[in-house]
Amino acid sequence: MDKAVYQKYVSILENELVPAMGCTEPIALAYAGAKGREILGKLPDKVVVKASGSIIKNTKSVIVPNTNQMKGIPVAVAAGIVAGKSELELQVISEVTEEQIPEIQKFVETVKIPVIPLNEGNVFDILIEQYAGEDKSVVRIIDFHTNIVYLSKNDEVLLDQREDNYSIENEEGIFLSMEEIWNFTNEVNIEDVREVIQRQIDFNWAIGMEGMKNKYGANIGKVLTDAYGEDVHNFACAMAAAGSDARMNGCELPVVVNSGSGNQGITIALPILVYAKHLKSEEETLFRALVLANLIAIYEKTGIGRLSAYCGAVSAGAAAAAGIAFLHGEDYEMIKHIVVNTLAVSSGIICDGAKASCAAKIALSVYSGLLGYEMYKRDQQFFAGDGIVAKGIEATLKNVGELASIGMYDTNKEIIRMMTEE
Repeated sequence: MDKAVYQKYVSILENELVPAMGCTEPIALAYAGAKGREILGKLPDKVVVKASGSIIKNTKSVIVPNTNQMKGIPVAVAAGIVAGKSELELQVISEVTEEQIPEIQKFVETVKIPVIPLNEGNVFDILIEQYAGEDKSVVRIIDFHTNIVYLSKNDEVLLDQREDNYSIENEEGIFLSMEEIWNFTNEVNIEDVREVIQRQIDFNWAIGMEGMKNKYGANIGKVLTDAYGEDVHNFACAMAAAGSDARMNGCELPVVVNSGSGNQGITIALPILVYAKHLKSEEETLFRALVLANLIAIYEKTGIGRLSAYCGAVSAGAAAAAGIAFLHGEDYEMIKHIVVNTLAVSSGIICDGAKASCAAKIALSVYSGLLGYEMYKRDQQFFAGDGIVAKGIEATLKNVGELASIGMYDTNKEIIRMMTEE
């Protein structure tokens, strides 16, 4: 593989597999709040939050960590303003103290924080204005969770990159292809990716175990093991669900995300880890399986987009199954067909925000991935013309991307309307 392309793949993994605490949309709001407060230099007496519909959707129902189980956009922003450290980025509120939690609650109760829909064409869009007397700060984030494109204090513009928005999806889409992902997976020096992959293993396994041991949300992980036992197939689905159970319902353990989503990071990693333990896989094989699955998921999301009405667990479940197949020593043809089979089955699952039911969707998506694998092992597959399946994996991924970004555009608007109307 060309050295520049090789290094680009390493960089993509380094940029995408980053730690985050809590659902990443509320955390992005907290990050913007913390940054704005730093610019203002004092606590504001008024805050105005403007956010795109998909941000509102993904923040409305999820618990914000380190807030004593509070939910919602004002809570996320207040946590960042009162106790956030912007230098921690997606772990911006990971160091909130016990003494600061009542301060966050008091801030929410005493400071006006209106939330206004922002409809300027960006699916991912956050703009937070903070006021303290005559002083004002403005922070804007577009496209992905830490991509600050505008900063100002009073009449002074500190940063303005709104006209040349950087898009991770567009840059990665130039480089990624299934064949090159496969080649990189087999050629990569494990030491070049050890830190990011080991962190994903450690963090995501820990939150999965936390979800299995304790009560969170609807306890989908425990429901699955109670109902169907702990054979490797079911336990892979259950552990992924349990990680989401914990994460969506206030657990303060960090996760390593994929494509900006902790749930997707969990969905990719935990089934592969369960199978690796079952198979007693060598460390190198496990690392390569995770490299493969993470890159496939990132590639899928370049067409789907970071936020849409298409549930990201679906693409992550397909990627997880590909990683599991790699653990079993399967070849490139098998990997391609697993992804196509999976997407043909479960691409209709909608994203209606971050919340407890995400865990159940994750379990279904992992199950669909495993079904896609078992199909092809038995010489069964879906063919071009079977619904959205096209000739070849690249064409199928193109269809899935268009379905999510174009076909489900109005679906997303309708979901947001349902979730926000009084």
